Amino acid sequence: MAVTEAVENYLETILILSKQMADVHAIDICSYLGYSRPTVSIILKKMKESGLVNVDGDNHISLTDEGRAVAERIYERHTLLSEFFEHLGVDKDTAADDACKIEHDLSDTTFSALREHIKSIMGKTE
Repeated sequence: MAVTEAVENYLETILILSKQMADVHAIDICSYLGYSRPTVSIILKKMKESGLVNVDGDNHISLTDEGRAVAERIYERHTLLSEFFEHLGVDKDTAADDACKIEHDLSDTTFSALREHIKSIMGKTE
């Protein structure tokens, strides 16, 4: 399975939900993304077969190491871009929406340069 923008969104969602709750279930993903249960079930099955997520006997969903790496990469991009857009004066919702639109398409080289620039102008030291 190719790691498409849609897959990245699912992985990022699982990461976000796992920070908010002890156990993530398909219904939580449905609620968060606004997708139907059958749609989520199909993609989760493919992600499990591709080694991006684990689903245990109680249907708890967790990220594999590979899935977590992708999710954390996208989440970092989303967070940094959202904060930067807000720093520019964009309202929070628009900043988040716009960050989501471009977080998947930036090359690693461009994002790395952008990250360093944003850190320098916003005084971030991480």
